[in-house]
This record gives sequence, structure tokens and C-alpha cells, in this order.
Amino acid sequence: MKIIYTVAVAALLSACQPSPPEHAAVPSATTAAAADAPRAAYAPPVGRRPTVPELTALGRAMFNEPSLSASGKLACASCHSPANAYSPSNNLAVQLGGTDGHTEGTRATPSLRYIQNVPAFTEHYHDDDGDDSVDAGPTGGHNWDGRTQTAHEQALGPLLSAREMGNKDEAAVVAKLKDGALAPQFRKVFGDDIFSRPNAALQGALMALEVFQESPTDFYPYTSKYDAYLRKQVTLSPQEQRGLRVFNDETKGNCASCHISQISQGGVFPQFTDYGLINIGVPRNRKLAVNGDPAYYDLGLCGPDRTDLKDHKEYCGAFKTPSLRNVATRKAYFHNGSFSSLEEVVRFYATRDTAPKKWYKGRKFDDQPEGMDANVNMEAPFGGKVGDKPMLNERDIADIVAFLKTLDDGYQVKN
Repeated sequence: MKIIYTVAVAALLSACQPSPPEHAAVPSATTAAAADAPRAAYAPPVGRRPTVPELTALGRAMFNEPSLSASGKLACASCHSPANAYSPSNNLAVQLGGTDGHTEGTRATPSLRYIQNVPAFTEHYHDDDGDDSVDAGPTGGHNWDGRTQTAHEQALGPLLSAREMGNKDEAAVVAKLKDGALAPQFRKVFGDDIFSRPNAALQGALMALEVFQESPTDFYPYTSKYDAYLRKQVTLSPQEQRGLRVFNDETKGNCASCHISQISQGGVFPQFTDYGLINIGVPRNRKLAVNGDPAYYDLGLCGPDRTDLKDHKEYCGAFKTPSLRNVATRKAYFHNGSFSSLEEVVRFYATRDTAPKKWYKGRKFDDQPEGMDANVNMEAPFGGKVGDKPMLNERDIADIVAFLKTLDDGYQVKN
């Protein structure tokens, strides 16, 4: 993994920052302005070439710096806690932010771990298995609705979101960097004149955040018990083994159809997601302030945060399939944080259709407008009629949860 990471970032730096000839003339005011214009590459086009360790250190410092928010109290790490697999450490369904630090978000904060291989969003995805006859449909992108294509683009979103870090605009972010405690480190990495080129400064900041989030030790360590099991260093307990079997069984849990659990043909350890976007009929979270409006619906792929696919009604209600790595450390589940227990999540999958009154108030699939039921996934373990025997019993549920706990990083292999 380190080799892949180093080569990828080296290529990133090389592509983004071509070295000027040693005899290059000092740029004029006109050429300097042109150099500061938006570019396809996102690193400063002129100036000092930073190293990967420098970018990683700067990105880490920015990630933990609350002064980059409008309230001066919220850092990236406030919601993506390094101590909790870069996901929230509290039990809130959605996090608080904004200019006052008390504005409620609309979606649960996902973990930032194991997103290094997220493909760019496409409506028609084909696995790299040599068979292009299978169209997996909408896949990839960052955020719950896949609307951002890259990690540096995703990093800008929270900085400007009125419900998150709350900065008015990009200029406000650059001003905070220029006037804040990180300014000396920023100038050391990008050059003393970096803040005379605001666009370059912003793009450099986003680059530092992206490079930091490509740090293997922090963001994809592969140190769970299941990883040790795949390396044949340990065995799973009988209950964990049963859970894995049910997890993979296409006629029972069928979890691995979206949360891939096998080493890939190329030898890559599983990310426990296929990066797809799917509608599973998650119940409405009536505790969210935004849901106080009965006419408001968060429909994921077709809006309201994402707007380019708003006319694709067949996509409504589809959200990103998250990785299940470190899932047991979370305290809020699904895009709206409507569940607080992993056991209840698995039980919902098992009984959504056989006991819908346990999960919905009023009508089934109550967090989307009527008439969209056809969008909801009905593959196992879903399906069946009210009163039918669910595909998973209580022992199956307990076994799956026991297996999911083997996906937490930090497992120590005993000699």
C-alpha cells in the first residue's frame, strides 16, 4: 500500500507542479496573474515544490485547526475524530456547525477511512472484471450522494457549507489561513509569496488536505481482526465465522453483494463497499430539524443537495453504500442517523418488509414521496410479506454483528 501511495502522490505532484527551467525569467505582473487563474491542476503552478511529508503535516495541521471555521470552534477533526476512525465520537444523528456552531446538519457524518479507491461518479459503472455486460448503475463520487468527484473537491465543501464550517466564500478561507497560526507553516511549504496568489493558496490548501487523507497509517491501515484473518494470522471465533457465512450467503444476509468482503482479483483487501448508490427505504428521522417540514425529503442522488440529476426520478432515495470497516465504532447509522444501534440496523434489514410497522410511522417508506416505492431495493434479506418469517433470525443477527466487530481497526495480533 505504501508503494502505491507514494507513486500516486508523486505523480500528483509532478502533474500539478511542472518545474520551471532554472534560467526562467521572473514573471511579470501579467504572467503572474495568468498563473493564478483557475487551472485543471490544483496545485500552485509556480513557486516552491512541496514534499509529500510537508503536505501531509500541513494537511494534518489544517484538519485539526478550528480557526478555519466561521465559529472558530469547529475543525474537520471535530466531526471526523481520529480517535474514532475519522467519524463522529458523539451520539448525535447529525453534527452541529455553522457560524454559531449550533446549526444542525441534515445528514450523518461518514467516516473518512477507506475512501482512497472511490471511483469518479458515473451513472453506468462496470466492474474491472473483463465483463462489461453488467451495468451496476450509479456508482462512485464522494459525499452521501456522490456529487463531488475528488478528495480535494470534497474538502472544500465543508469549509463553505452553511451547516458545517460556515465560511462565506473561498476568500474567507484563504484569509483565515493567511492571518492564522498556520500561516508560517503554509508559507514554508508553498513559498513566501503564496498568499499573493489567493487561488494558488486555496488550491494548495485543498491539496494538502487531500494528501493528508491519503496517509495509509491514518486512513487505510488495514489493522482489523478480519485483515489478520485474511493474512492467515488468526482464526475467527465460531460466532464470527457463522456471521461471515450469513453475511456472504446470497439467500440470507446477502450483505456482500454491496459490502464486498473478498480480496479482489488484483490482491487488494476488501473495502466493504461497492461504491454504489442504492435506495433501501431508510425510515424518516423525525428528530431532525429539517424534517419538521413534512414536505421536505432528502432524496440523495436526485436532490436537494445534488441538483444535476434532479429530473431522474428513478434515482430518488439512492444514497452511497458506505464501507463497513469500523462500523461498530459508530453511534449513528444511515444517511439520516435514524439508527443508533448496529443490532437494530441488521434487524431492520431482516424485518423491513415482514414487520414494517416496527420501523415506519403512517406508511411504509415514509422518507420519500408516495409513488416512489419501485425505487426501493427488494433483494435479500429484504422481501416477503407482512407476517412472513424473516430471512434472518435473532441468532443470525447476533452472528452478523459479531462478525462486523472484526472490521474495527487496531486489532493486536498475539505472538
